Amino acid sequence: MKESPAAETALAAIEAQQRRWGVARLRTWTVAAAVVAFYIVSWRLAQVDPAKLASGLPKLAHWLAQAWPPNVAELPLFLQRTAETVAMAAIGTTLATLLAIPMAVLASRNITPFPMLYYPARWFLNALRGIDSFVFALLFVAAVGLGPFAGVIGIALHTWGSAAKLFADHIENTPLGPLEAVETTGAGRLTAIAYALVPDVAPVMLSTTLFWWEFNVRASTVLGVVGAGGIGQELKNSMDLLDFSRLFTIIAVILIVVTALDQLSGWLRRKLV
Repeated sequence: MKESPAAETALAAIEAQQRRWGVARLRTWTVAAAVVAFYIVSWRLAQVDPAKLASGLPKLAHWLAQAWPPNVAELPLFLQRTAETVAMAAIGTTLATLLAIPMAVLASRNITPFPMLYYPARWFLNALRGIDSFVFALLFVAAVGLGPFAGVIGIALHTWGSAAKLFADHIENTPLGPLEAVETTGAGRLTAIAYALVPDVAPVMLSTTLFWWEFNVRASTVLGVVGAGGIGQELKNSMDLLDFSRLFTIIAVILIVVTALDQLSGWLRRKLV
């Protein structure tokens, strides 16, 4: 018996829906299998070994026991090195922000005065973001010698790329009504940007700068490992000498200073919102 056109249409729709469900299930299982395979390979490449961790924890507990009481005999030196670390982060972040503002304008598709430079600017920022400040500091230790200056350069270059990218993304999402209104008065593009756009994005830029300063204070504590000065140098020396009481004091100073700066930065960012 021949089915009615309506029944045939319904049957075809059901078959099409079943095929879509089948394709969706196949895609889901394929993605799940790929994710599982990725983590299996990653687990082996990372050489994760819980047995080693279990056997090493007693040794770590022994070291922690040796770290008490803390050695405060060199506390003035630790505070001086910590001040170097904060100064490195402050100068590096400030330089990065000053360089990031014009680069963000070039890297913003909606306002760049030179559209041909949009992609080169983005590629340049990606290159800076892709190289960690630790690597930059390592390179510039060879160029300018040991000391905090290499750390300042390393922080500035990496933060330049990261901050400019965030600035550019925010500019691209900012309404351009005020900018276009200023341009209708006959003002040039750069003048309109300075007087109409920058005041709108300045609070976000300042908040982002504070975030990067806070982040760089934490990150720069390890730059001393490559000879870039700061408290990281003393941290490395203590580890090399297995002087755990001195190491405990350094870590305590870092935690106190970083926590205080986190609170200060958070308070300032809330004031800017």
